[in-house]
Parts: sequence; C-alpha cells; structure tokens
Amino acid sequence: MATEILMPALSPTMEEGTLAKWLKKEGDEVRSGDIIAEIETDKATMEFEAVDEGILGKILIAEGTAGVKVNTPIAVLVEEGESVDAVSSAKVPEPQEPADEAAPAQGAPKEAPAPAAKAPAAQAARSEGERVFASPLARRIAKEKGIDLAAVQGSGPRGRIVKADVEGAQPSAAPAAKADAAAPKAEAPAAAAAPVAAPAASAASVAKLFADRDYEEVTLDGMRKTIAARLSEAKQTIPHFYLRREVALDALMAFRADLNAKLESRGVKLSVNDFIIKACAVALQQVPNANAVWAGDRILRLKPSDVAVAVAIEGGLFTPVLRDAHQKSLSALSAEMKDLAARARTKKLAPHEYQGGSFAISNLGMFGVENFDAVINPPHGSILAVGAGIRKPVVGKDGAITTATMMSMTLSVDHRVIDGALGAEFLKAIVENLENPIAMLA
Repeated sequence: MATEILMPALSPTMEEGTLAKWLKKEGDEVRSGDIIAEIETDKATMEFEAVDEGILGKILIAEGTAGVKVNTPIAVLVEEGESVDAVSSAKVPEPQEPADEAAPAQGAPKEAPAPAAKAPAAQAARSEGERVFASPLARRIAKEKGIDLAAVQGSGPRGRIVKADVEGAQPSAAPAAKADAAAPKAEAPAAAAAPVAAPAASAASVAKLFADRDYEEVTLDGMRKTIAARLSEAKQTIPHFYLRREVALDALMAFRADLNAKLESRGVKLSVNDFIIKACAVALQQVPNANAVWAGDRILRLKPSDVAVAVAIEGGLFTPVLRDAHQKSLSALSAEMKDLAARARTKKLAPHEYQGGSFAISNLGMFGVENFDAVINPPHGSILAVGAGIRKPVVGKDGAITTATMMSMTLSVDHRVIDGALGAEFLKAIVENLENPIAMLA
C-alpha cells in the first residue's frame, strides 16, 4: 500500500521549508532511519530521516523547491513488489503562493510557547502502557539522553516521533513545558489591551514610490522572515532600557598573551571574545537574579549560565548557546564556540543548539564599531553589545594623564525581568571580571 511522505516540521517555528536535496532517488530501497533528504528550515539545513520502510516510488517535490508547507506530500513510498506505476498518477501539490509581506509581523507571537505546550497534551493523550510510535534512531537518542518518549510530540506521519523531535528535547522538559503552557493564557489580556498599530505599507505601495528608480527585489527567505518577525516582536513588546560602561582591557590583553604563549603547543589560541563569554557566565552566577527570562506571566530564574553568542552568516545570524558556560575552561569555551560558529555558517546547527539561554552577547568590535545598542532576543532578559577596544587617553589612579585600551559595552535589559539597580550590578560584575581576569578564573 502506497504511503505519502510529508514535509516534516523540523523545528518548533517551522511552517514551511525548502527541499534542498534528495539523497534517495525513485526506485531506491528505503529503511526506517535512512536519511532521504536535506531540508532547509527557517534557520538551518537539516537531514530528514525516513520513518517507514519500502521503495521510493515517486518524488512529488523536486530539489530546490522553496515554500513547501509542513505536512505537504513530498514523495510516495510503496511496498516491495508493488508497481511503481501504481503511483505514477499521484497528484503533485500545487506550488505554494508566497506569503504576504505583512505576514511575518502578524505571525510573530507564534514563536515557541505553542509547541512547548504540546508535550504535556501528548503525554496525557497516551494512556499508561499505550504504544509509542518512534523511529529506531529517535528511540536510541532518547535512551542516551534519558528522555521519556511518552512526553514527546511526534512530527512524523501519524504523529510518529523522529530524530528531530528528540534532539531538542531535554530530560526535564515536562515541568518547563507545564509552565510555558500557562503563558499564552496570561498573554491574551495584555494583547487585548495593546494599542492597535498602524497597518504596514504594502509591497505594491512601496514599489510605487520607486517606480522611476533602478532597484533589485530581494525575496525574503525563511531566515530573514524569522528575523523580521522576532525583532519586530522584541521592539514592540519588550520595554528595553540601556546601561553603558567602559572596560580597561590592558590587564586582560597581557594575561591573554601569556596564556596563548603557554597554550601554543596545544594548538589553542584564545580570543578576547572567549574571555567576554567567560566573564558573563561567571557574572550570571555572581548576580543570579539577572540570570532570568520572561515567561508571559512569570519570570523563570535559571541555575546554569547558558550564554548565547550572535554569529553573523550570509543573509542573517544565529545565536548558538554555550550551555553551562560557567563550568567550562577558557580553552573548552573557545573550542566549542569555534565549532558552533563554523556549523552556523553552513546552517548545520540543530535547533537545540541555537534555542534557549537567558542572556546573549553581540560583539561587533572586530568590525571597528565603538558602541551600539543590541535588540533583546526573547525570551532572554538581557543582551550585551560589545564594541572595539581602542587606545585612549585616560586619567590614571594617581591623577596623571596616561593611555589605556578601553572597550565600550552596552547592556540592553528587559525591564519586566531586570530592574535598573539589578542590571547595573550585573554589568558591574562583568566589568570587574574582565578587568581582573585571574580572579575570574579562580
């Protein structure tokens, strides 16, 4: 009997994707767990594994097709011995119409809470002892990570649990999901009370303004749409305020040079950014009330320091998360950051590698930017904007004029999560860690 293979939801926010590459061709045998295609989501290129077995009878969606909606049939699987001709008349789905340009802003609130709330529902729907349908690879990963498959919502055909569903799940995901499930209920009154925004200009009206000028129209890909929606949501709903400090880097630069000389034989070279990550991770432990996120009708204070770091890629950016950064050495943080950044640039990060964290760092110092204000990535409580280290004249402790390498930092803070005095205490801890790097590592 022929079985349709559907476009999967490979991330919590995925509504459509691009079928980048078929790794199987028509007539090939397919086993459960085989990687049959590569699919571009809004943030990454991910492998799609088969959940059923048979022969790939017909490919319905060609390589390179963009805008394929989740749950759209992309291929047909037939049983061994079943004629491929039996599915030759299968209807190819109509191409998806491009979404209206206003759609990202309207869809912004649909971020992560909805998928998170599904896990308890999935668990409640399965009675004790009821069979859980999951691919062999998903079962193996779940066993290694200690995940209860009964609490995981499957995105495969007929709700089957596949690799992507368990990769981002955590053993303690159920309590967090329960808290998240309550958030949308509390958000409804706030949304009702919000002022009505003026309608955004349509593509046609904007294009009309430039009808007599030469221009190139750039179609938004999934990543750009997601960035537009997330940052529009952030600036419209998060009450930002900003705290600014300068850091004297001379002691850190000397300490870094000494460490790099000692680590050269191991092929390790620490960057200033590695020290910034460590300083922020330690500061989150020193000021634990600042290690928090906004959860709709409550604040969640995290115990570990999970630090997100912005990585620029062509057409957008990722914020991979360094988990438990306060417990890792500088060399371990440096190696992990290099690996995450390299895979981010090729869009090979899994969703759990760029989702989460309570705090982020955006460093534009390498581009010569002296200072800037970063936009908070919800649900984070704050983000640190880091500028370039510049040699400047300063007044020394003895009152004499001297020079020092100074770096400007701006902490953007969500006032719902962190008040002014708490934000100032957090930024002070970061500054002191950077100006006293040896003490930070003690």
